[in-house]
Amino acid sequence: MQRQRRKLEKINKIDEEELLVLKKRVDTATAIIIILVAVLIARLWFLQIKKGDEYSRLSENNRIRVQKTQAPRGNILDRHGRIIVTNRPYFNLVWTKEDAPDPDEVIKRLSKIVNEDISTLLTRIREATGRPRYLPILLKEDIDWPTLVYIENHHFELPGVRVEAVSSRDYLYENLASHLIGYIGEISKKELQDPEHSNYEGGDPIGKMGVEKVFENDLRGEKGHRYLEVDVLGFEQQELQAQDPLPGRDLQLTLDIDLQRKAEDALEELAGAVVAMDVNTGKILTLASSPPMQLKEFIGGISFKAWNEHLEDPLYPLFDKTIQGQYPPASTYKIVTALAGLAENIITPQTLFYCTGSIRLHGRRYGCWKHAGHGAISLQRALAESCDVYFYQVGQKLGVDKLAAYARNLGLGIKTGIDLENEKAGLVPTSLWKKQKKNEGWQEGETLSTAIGQGFNLATPLQICRLTAALVNGGKLFKPQIVESIKDPDGPIVKKFEPEIVGEIYGSEKDRQLIMSGLVAAVQSKHGTATKAKLDNVTVGGKTGTAQVVRMKKFRSIPEDKLPRKYRDHAWFTCYAPTENPEIAVTVLIEHGGHGGSAAAPIAKIVLEEYFKEK
Repeated sequence: MQRQRRKLEKINKIDEEELLVLKKRVDTATAIIIILVAVLIARLWFLQIKKGDEYSRLSENNRIRVQKTQAPRGNILDRHGRIIVTNRPYFNLVWTKEDAPDPDEVIKRLSKIVNEDISTLLTRIREATGRPRYLPILLKEDIDWPTLVYIENHHFELPGVRVEAVSSRDYLYENLASHLIGYIGEISKKELQDPEHSNYEGGDPIGKMGVEKVFENDLRGEKGHRYLEVDVLGFEQQELQAQDPLPGRDLQLTLDIDLQRKAEDALEELAGAVVAMDVNTGKILTLASSPPMQLKEFIGGISFKAWNEHLEDPLYPLFDKTIQGQYPPASTYKIVTALAGLAENIITPQTLFYCTGSIRLHGRRYGCWKHAGHGAISLQRALAESCDVYFYQVGQKLGVDKLAAYARNLGLGIKTGIDLENEKAGLVPTSLWKKQKKNEGWQEGETLSTAIGQGFNLATPLQICRLTAALVNGGKLFKPQIVESIKDPDGPIVKKFEPEIVGEIYGSEKDRQLIMSGLVAAVQSKHGTATKAKLDNVTVGGKTGTAQVVRMKKFRSIPEDKLPRKYRDHAWFTCYAPTENPEIAVTVLIEHGGHGGSAAAPIAKIVLEEYFKEK
């Protein structure tokens, strides 16, 4: 009893302040526990709910890897269905960052295995910065067989590295029509930023030039997918599921392999171009630019050394001379001057001008190529023998602006619209153009130069060929057509391209027939400038041209074969056949080739002989 009384007395003696401190401690501990529980719950909610799908995907990705399979590109065929470009299997070396615990060591070792500078491999890795770590990075394309075997035998020592089988372009006719076909390469960072390429990834191949680029969407196909189970180091354990890629569509060109090959063989070791066109449809039968590009060098990516060598080559093999080469059209332009003169009633078939070998204007001499002169000469003979003095006088009466109107109507000075990139428009000068461009007035003497295709005039071989076709087909100016149809891999035609008339040329049928008779005489008559294009069984009409490159007097006395190549004239020849019912137009341009009749006309003859061989 006494003891209980003492306890009560002790409890009663507890200070209220101590109770308050004790209570605060309990409250603080409770708050801490509540906060910790809340943080734990919030973290669980963040991981399980908000980020649940993402971590689930990442977790699944550690076990299941989706491997995309490139689709075989569509074949490219000629007009007769013969395959020009198809595919062959080749092997790429790829590396996945996520699967490489020691990337520096792996890359260092790989550089020795593939005989590639380590800086080149690191550049490819840096270019992939920002991409998910689980996506493979393309390190080297088209590795050889010994390298492939070595990597496969040592793949456990190279975590993250694998060999990927894809299809590459196989050029069955080597560099045939190389500028028209173009090439493919790895998509660049700049291209990836284009919304048009939103369904591409780094490392994907893409058309870089020619029809490979223009018709990329049809040729590329759709990727396939392989679902693979992998271990923690990314090594494949088993294939869970596969979806085959869908091959690209086939592209059937209007090109004729035999004609193309003949043209390119004839151009061998020359810089120049040959264009052949069906005059009644605008379909391109030949589009040859020389020297050709070395297409195999672009498989797996062209080296900087090879690229620079091509850029520095004075014959410009990377340059498509058929649509990008702009040259003074020289005497081929006399077709324009003749048509304008007839249509404007400046001349008639009976009009004669007297050629003494030159004319004088404001005290300056303008010479004819035939120094002794042609004497009294009519239009037909002026075309056949390419008399400059005749066309000087026609041009002088017309004036530059009227000449320009007819030139543009015949398709000069404007792009043809062919389905290829980087086509040039050439140049048709006018008095207004010179005022705006050079802030100078037009000089009458410049009209004389313009009338014979010199001066400021510029044209591409394709433009001159289309002009020739329009002259002989009844006056229809076609858009040049290079694709016949697009087909699904299993055969059905998806799209068929039809001839497209984009203009009608000035002048009557009678005027055109008169000019055509002059072109026939240029090839068939004894004194014509294009007799080297004459065929045995087919009548050919054509016009030569010799485009002056330099005007310096010091070169006039030097024989042409002694001149440095860069100072020699360009050689032109444009023609059509058969004259009774024209089917084909052929235009040849030889850079620094000299005279059109001796350098360009024989090449056109080779192409025409091939075309009429079966006929």
